[in-house]
Amino acid sequence: MIGANGAGKSTLLRTLAGLHQPAAGSIHFAGREITHLPTHARVALGIALVPEGRRLFPSLTLEENLLVGARRSSAWTVSRVMELFPWMGARRRQLTLNLSGGEQQGVAIGRALMAGPRVLLLDELSLGLSPAAVRRIYDLLPSLLAEGMAILLVEQDVTQALRVSDLAHCLLEGRITLSGRPRDLSPEQVEAAYFGLAARA
Repeated sequence: MIGANGAGKSTLLRTLAGLHQPAAGSIHFAGREITHLPTHARVALGIALVPEGRRLFPSLTLEENLLVGARRSSAWTVSRVMELFPWMGARRRQLTLNLSGGEQQGVAIGRALMAGPRVLLLDELSLGLSPAAVRRIYDLLPSLLAEGMAILLVEQDVTQALRVSDLAHCLLEGRITLSGRPRDLSPEQVEAAYFGLAARA
């Protein structure tokens, strides 16, 4: 999901995760309506959100933050997350307050993985990160997809989002203005949908 600030991208993810109730319509997951299910019940079904701004517990260690997301039925353990992020092992007892932005984003993703998601909702993955940190985080996505989970990525960085996506949707003022496979979308189409140029015309 791409779109400018205020397009409704984060609201969409928070609604799918159960943090907001939709004003209209319904949400279906794996053949079941979940519109009114509470957040914890959606997590149990396999929906996990990595929120914008990471939302870690700064007074807890890296490992403790991971354990906050743990579910007994999940195949993901602290050790497995640390295999995905090898740097974590040496810093597992460090407070997340003292980690860099990219490291904190890694912990936020790891915490969501601890719930064993079938669908991972990633909100503004590159927000506030250096280009090098963004590349490292994005390089992880293929291995997560190979695990069989789906990823719904919300991103303002259009180039980065289109590079890694199988399907792209552009959101403007709460409405989808363009959908398609990134390779089939021209820069002109994306720009018009992103800024609402076609609507204004």
